[in-house]
Parts: sequence; structure tokens; C-alpha cells
Amino acid sequence: MYEWIKFLHLAAGIVWLGGMALIILALRPVVIARMAPPDRLGLMCGVLSRFFAMVWGSIALILVSGFWMLSVTDMRLAPKGWHAMSGLGLLMCLIFAHIWFSPFRRLKAAVQTSDWPTAGKALGQIHPLVVTNFALGGLAVLAVVVWR
Repeated sequence: MYEWIKFLHLAAGIVWLGGMALIILALRPVVIARMAPPDRLGLMCGVLSRFFAMVWGSIALILVSGFWMLSVTDMRLAPKGWHAMSGLGLLMCLIFAHIWFSPFRRLKAAVQTSDWPTAGKALGQIHPLVVTNFALGGLAVLAVVVWR
């Protein structure tokens, strides 16, 4: 049973981190280079809407599976990397919630009303937060793999 729960935990993390990598490193640079702002902002809003729905599902799986795995472990004996991963993961969840409820909400509203300057500003606020979460996710993986 533990292996299946761990698989769900890892799969959800891969979806979240992999999606951020795709958006930051592949999609965003091409979209900026090749599309006019109205088209670019509409596309990014649509992509982020779908991706962020996947992130909510990933967060649910990560939290439930992570708390379950921790509950069957003596926390005094758990590797320090697990504690670091837990803290970094919770921070990532808080950052994502901020993205969802603040700049992403403004992005969607601005795209819907064709308010391109406001949409651009909101998307510009989302980018550094996603980059931060991507870095924190990398640190969490590093901590759990290296810090025993």
C-alpha cells in the first residue's frame, strides 16, 4: 500500500513541477516571441486555467499522500529531508493559492473584458511566483533525495 501512495505522491509532484518547467522554459518564451499581446494573453490565460486546475488536483494528492506517509512514520526517525520537503511543499501551496486568488483572478477578468494592460500586469505578477515555486520544488526534491 505504501508504494502506491508514494507513487501517487511522486506522480502529482511530477505533474506540478513538469507543468511549471514546460510553461517557464518552453511555452512562455515562444509565446512572447511570436504572438501579439491580445493573442498571447488569451492563450496564456487558457493554458494557465487548465494547468492550474491540474495543480489543484496535484496539491490535493500531494497533501493527502504526504500526510498519510508521515502518519505511518515515527517523525523522530524520519529523514531531515522529509521535514524540509514538507515545509517547502506547504510554502509552495501557499504561494500557489496566492497566485490563484489574486493575480490569476485579475488575469482572467482582464482577458474577459479585453483589458490588455491589466492582463499583462497580472501575468507579469504570476511569472516570478511560478519561477519561485519551481525553484522551491527543485529544492524539495533535492532535500528529500540528499538529506538523509
